[in-house]
Amino acid sequence: MAQEGAAQKAPGARRGTALITGAASGIGKATAIRLAKDGWNVHICDVDKASVKSFREDVPNVTAWMCDVSDPDQVKDVISGVMAQHGQLDVLINNAGIAGCTASIEDVPQDDWRQTIDVNINGAFYFLREAVPGMKQRRGGAIINIASTAALFGYPQRTAYAASKWAMIGMTKTLAMELGPFNIRVNAVCPGSVAGPRIDGVIERDAERRGISAAEVRRIYEGQVSMRKFVTVEDIAAMCAFLCSSDAALVSGQVIAVDGHTESLSFPF
Repeated sequence: MAQEGAAQKAPGARRGTALITGAASGIGKATAIRLAKDGWNVHICDVDKASVKSFREDVPNVTAWMCDVSDPDQVKDVISGVMAQHGQLDVLINNAGIAGCTASIEDVPQDDWRQTIDVNINGAFYFLREAVPGMKQRRGGAIINIASTAALFGYPQRTAYAASKWAMIGMTKTLAMELGPFNIRVNAVCPGSVAGPRIDGVIERDAERRGISAAEVRRIYEGQVSMRKFVTVEDIAAMCAFLCSSDAALVSGQVIAVDGHTESLSFPF
């Protein structure tokens, strides 16, 4: 793990310190930009070196670290680095995650299953284990776990991903109870399909497996949502900004879908 940049404080009072995992692109990057704009000292980490380099160039007022969230030693280094700079961590957003494979359960490779669980749920656990003691000591904090609408429905052909996201909901509900007496709020945000390269890749793989066009798969995915469109990274960032703020002072233990109302994740054939 190596630091890739240093945060530059803007003039005026800051709201506190926030750390977002897996945030060099996509939802995490949009959320980092939004929180920095709102006055937070923001730090991010990501496993992709090229993305971290690009993030640092695009968002120079946010610290960016290299980190594989499935490695507890690297996680510990990131938390130590944030604490060394600011002495506290007020907000933790567990955003790091991978899509896992698209396959029937008997065809899911063991290594793929393991990697999906290691990144999506074990990585969140490692960060929580390191961050929570300081929040308890200060008797305050906000934790946001980025789950998925796959945590609200069954998701055929995506068992590893769905299992990891359902686990995230269980962890969120349990920690809201466990940490509430310490004035620490814990919530989960469940994005629907988010417009961008990641869902494009999922669609292409699904289309190839089913032997139909990517355009047809996209049409079906969009048809699963009442509002008939994908959400944007800015939609998710706005919800995270609210949950970090004092406006959400008594919002905890909630599982909030930002998805245009998903009706089903089943496929018609």
